[in-house]
Amino acid sequence: MESSANAPSSAHVSVLLAEAVAALVLNPGGRYVDATFGRGGHSRAILDQLTQGGSLLAFDRDPAAVRAAAEISDTRFAIAHAPFSELGARLDARGMMPVDGVLLDLGVSSPQLDDASRGMSFRFDAPLDMRMDTTKGETAADFLARADEREIEEVIRDYGEERFAHAIAKALVAARREHGITGTRQLAALVEKAVRTREPGQHPATRSFQALRIFVNRELEELSLVLPQCIDRLAPGGRLVVISFHSLEDRIVKRFLRDEATPRQPPKGVPVRAADLPPVRLRLVGKAIRASAAEVAANPRARSAIMRVAERL
Repeated sequence: MESSANAPSSAHVSVLLAEAVAALVLNPGGRYVDATFGRGGHSRAILDQLTQGGSLLAFDRDPAAVRAAAEISDTRFAIAHAPFSELGARLDARGMMPVDGVLLDLGVSSPQLDDASRGMSFRFDAPLDMRMDTTKGETAADFLARADEREIEEVIRDYGEERFAHAIAKALVAARREHGITGTRQLAALVEKAVRTREPGQHPATRSFQALRIFVNRELEELSLVLPQCIDRLAPGGRLVVISFHSLEDRIVKRFLRDEATPRQPPKGVPVRAADLPPVRLRLVGKAIRASAAEVAANPRARSAIMRVAERL
């Protein structure tokens, strides 16, 4: 088998790397999609498993990730600068239908957190951006400047599962009247004053930063849009592999896979034959997989990871 041979450009460690690739690549000569390139850990491992006849199309909405992908000089590889919601259209435009597997590695990558200019972490004092695609869209600072107190509260509560969302929103709006909220350390300090208690070892602003990042990037909406597109474009026997890092993502994935793997029931009182109902499209493959103790020890980010696999019928 041909090796991709290109070394990654950063220290980002792909979670559940071996498990994901083993679950995904059943046909070494097939066509595959890595819908979250990041810094290419999964993509390189997939290419290592493909024969000369195989191919891999990667996606990422982050321009920095797309630039990093230029380091892979492999004719079997290509990358698209696009969000999840464009996956189906991009595959159709390239004539890549059906495909033999799609990998979704959700959430934020280590390079995005470690780059101060992205404004995703309160470890650095930086402009409050938080966009994964820095070429378009509203920044977190833009949102906090225009949203009313109720909308801010809803975002922090719903996307951050933050029980002090009301107090935080009230504090942010009050502070905004005196000066804009434009920096990460400034936001973190305001949240810290509004949160009365917090879990040991967790900064009071952690949930609020997560909520704003998910909202600004429409992460849950994009996930809900891409899942049916993946199934529509999988060949029979093709695999969908999804790695989630928090409960909101995993809840969406788990429910979607369960619904697609469960036979439809006819409405009560309606004379519909079972044969006339939409067919089941997926088979769940094994149980959810979590990182081993050894992987968590080597990469603490893996602690919250959960991988689910399904096969197209």
